[in-house]
Amino acid sequence: MVTTAVTRASLALALAGALALALGGLGHRWSWWGVATSFSVLRVSAFAALGVAAVALVGIGLAAVGRRWPALVIAVVALAIALTVVWIPRNLQAMGRSVPPIHDISTDTDNPPAFVAIAERRRGAPNPAAYDGPEVAAQQKKGYPDLGPLTLSAPPDRVLAAAEAVARRQSMEVVAVSPADGRLEATATTPWFGFKDDVVVRVTPAGTGSRVDMRSKSRVGRSDLGANAKRIRGFLAELTARLPT
Repeated sequence: MVTTAVTRASLALALAGALALALGGLGHRWSWWGVATSFSVLRVSAFAALGVAAVALVGIGLAAVGRRWPALVIAVVALAIALTVVWIPRNLQAMGRSVPPIHDISTDTDNPPAFVAIAERRRGAPNPAAYDGPEVAAQQKKGYPDLGPLTLSAPPDRVLAAAEAVARRQSMEVVAVSPADGRLEATATTPWFGFKDDVVVRVTPAGTGSRVDMRSKSRVGRSDLGANAKRIRGFLAELTARLPT
């Protein structure tokens, strides 16, 4: 009876911890609370899950000694869930430590593409629309030395049309497309926390082809955990696959 109670309690607590972890991000997405509260929920969930893991280990020991195999399965499942709840916030923390603590990434740090149509949407956001400057550029070059302009043999109008298609396929909200300026502006929303990251793509003539520059900037937060650089790499890779280089 004790074994069954311990294993069932560990599973119930593990599931509650997983729910709390999920709500840590979804609560921000649904505008229940701010970024600081979301990360606090993640931290508390991770620490609580360590305790749940300990309870699950006790349940595993009791079930193994008593040869209560159904209870053993329940305890193992509870342990797996608890360890996952611990791992996710720790993994996010490790990602944050492995990348520069910046959130404004551009393939052209000397003349970064500017937000025009999106500028109004960013009004009042913790991170303003203006480029973050030379210090951030230096950190980017050190942390993401591979990022730079993309050169394609296709003409600018064709490249811009392809860029719009890529943005829509990647589920971005296309805010503006200006063929006269060779500019595309869009907003990407992260699936869990619902963070808004704004994107601007600039296409300019380069000989008989085109040069593509891209900038991605988070509206909130100090570090983007590498999300904006990853977005730029993925976007330009897909754009390259659609067009000749």
